[in-house]
Amino acid sequence: MDNNTRFYEDEEGFVHVPVRVRYADTDKMGIVYYGTYPVYFEIGRSEYMRQKGFTYRTLEEMGFHLVVVRMELKYYNSAEYDDNLTVRTKISEWKSRGLTFQYKIYRDKDIIVEGKTMHICTNSNKKPVIIPKQLQEILRNAV
Repeated sequence: MDNNTRFYEDEEGFVHVPVRVRYADTDKMGIVYYGTYPVYFEIGRSEYMRQKGFTYRTLEEMGFHLVVVRMELKYYNSAEYDDNLTVRTKISEWKSRGLTFQYKIYRDKDIIVEGKTMHICTNSNKKPVIIPKQLQEILRNAV
């Protein structure tokens, strides 16, 4: 993927988002700090939703939140300052009150990290609720 490539969806349903590693993302050795990958997951998740036509902002304006309740990561390789990475994101599972995002982060063809985040939908009072119908329609087409 070159620097001019924008977001796109592949045949497996992953939305691809380019991310260039910033100096602030690295540790003293110039390697991406392990705690940075959840930030890259969030970038992928936000852009995935945007590509599907339903932004997090819209969800929050409706009075709902997707709260992370669990995260899993598996590290394969390291990335370094100024690397061009691709965050691949898709929804792998959803139920009435929650969903799971799956992520794969690559540098060229080398997998760096894969993981997933599990979320529950809450209202503005932080109580679990059924995912809003507008988002359910998008999820039906995504999984």
